[in-house]
Amino acid sequence: MDLLSRPRDVYDVVIVGAGPSGAVAAKRFAEAGMSVVCLEQGEYPDYSQSRGEDPEFELTRDQYFSWNPNRRQAPSDYPINDAESDVSPLMWNGVGGGSVIYAAAWHRFKPSDFRVRTLDGVADDWPMTYEELAPFYARVEEDFSVSGVPGDTAFPDGFEPPLPPFALGDMERRFAAAHDRLGWHWWPGSNAIATVKHGSLSPCVRRGSCLWGCNDAAKASVDRTHWPLCISLGVTLIQRARVIKVETDKAGLATGVTYVDRATGTVHFQAGRTVVIAANGVGTPRLLLASASSTHPDGLANSSGMVGKRLMIHPFSTVVGLFNEFFEDWQGPYGQRAYSLEFAESSPDRDFLRGAKWQLMGTGGPLAATESTWGGSGAWGPSFHEQVRSRFGHSAIWGIIAEDLPEESNQITLDPELRDSDGMPAPKVSYRTSENTRRLLAFHEQHADMSMREAGAYDTVVSPIVRETGWHLLGTACMGTDPRTSVVDGYGRAHDVPNLFVFDGSVMPTSGCVNPTGTVAALALRNAEAAVESARSQPVSAETR
Repeated sequence: MDLLSRPRDVYDVVIVGAGPSGAVAAKRFAEAGMSVVCLEQGEYPDYSQSRGEDPEFELTRDQYFSWNPNRRQAPSDYPINDAESDVSPLMWNGVGGGSVIYAAAWHRFKPSDFRVRTLDGVADDWPMTYEELAPFYARVEEDFSVSGVPGDTAFPDGFEPPLPPFALGDMERRFAAAHDRLGWHWWPGSNAIATVKHGSLSPCVRRGSCLWGCNDAAKASVDRTHWPLCISLGVTLIQRARVIKVETDKAGLATGVTYVDRATGTVHFQAGRTVVIAANGVGTPRLLLASASSTHPDGLANSSGMVGKRLMIHPFSTVVGLFNEFFEDWQGPYGQRAYSLEFAESSPDRDFLRGAKWQLMGTGGPLAATESTWGGSGAWGPSFHEQVRSRFGHSAIWGIIAEDLPEESNQITLDPELRDSDGMPAPKVSYRTSENTRRLLAFHEQHADMSMREAGAYDTVVSPIVRETGWHLLGTACMGTDPRTSVVDGYGRAHDVPNLFVFDGSVMPTSGCVNPTGTVAALALRNAEAAVESARSQPVSAETR
């Protein structure tokens, strides 16, 4: 392949990845008057493939919007070796990134999530506090059209979703009453889904197709909420551009990136004074490791040896309840109609540290009632019709998101043999659930079963650690104050390469137990703003001045 240099296009900022963190950063840099180019290996999603309004939706939903890139195998995807992982990584490689297929459950991290080392003696404290990040949470919640009820007692004052909540249905009210009797926390769901017309989004019509591309334009995926505005501000978005290496000069400073134009197969160099990687907790360490050079022989920004290590995926299990009563359990929002943080903190009377969030979900349509969340082989067998009748419209799920503690043995490395269609080494995922996680999930499954019974369930089914639930890819380029034990500083700047930044969830030292997109977006805004403020003193390569 020929290398085509484009020296006339030296941008102030080159961003790798057009998902939530890349979009939030691009918007802030452009607002500050900086020239920005974003390289995205995929393209805009084709929402006509979602078909959430069609009767055959459940039959067709995974043909285009499958969460697992190894199954989807789109031209924009790269293979992932997950044979040595308990959980399969899930992602969307295209404009919008993971927000195209996320459930849009929206949370802030709790103050304790920033101080796990101080409170529990494990993991690391963040180089910032909840109070420092709170103003940025509020700003991105407006941009992401977050709907919900303010005043959740599990959080400090200030979490006030800008849009009104979804109305509580019969299912939510049933569990609210059960938790009131038990004396346990519950709260109406907060979601990055418009309940009223807001910006570019239309009100949700509650099809429950959130995880397979929202063709009603109600869910806040950044291809809708951010990229039209970014482009109007002058950001250049290059689609079908797979970045294969971050280039550096003799001094070790970043000069730009090399990428393959997937439409033509040609290889280009894109120069930039600052490089920002926003490629998720698998893609970012993969790119850093693949960017090894004579000045960075173990991978870029990896003098600590921590690139790829401390992968956290949020192990996920479910407890399903069966009810005699009928309720509309196929309606959206799919991800959480309500949630509980009753057991989200450490407690001295338990044999594990940290906690989990429960999110109340409907079980979907008739075919969804046969899926693996029901345990074993689901409903298939001689009693299939009877099973579907007993489940459809008569069931609810507590989805349990377990806080993952960082362990160096859980990691992303480069596979020595497997490569993508452009010859770049594929990532290999090594991830095993810890004893702490197993004890944590057992406790939560037991108590979620109690909740189901209190709400009136006559039977329950537990599915421990559902494999294809690796939406939350965190921790593989962790932030910290010590360059010997972390990859980037508290503003996402690489310790080893002062004009290289990482803005996605890979920088997070701990995982919390809630959906992380709100925190990822708030961090991207905070860190982009800091980079704007320090731009005049930013070291840059002599090759890009």
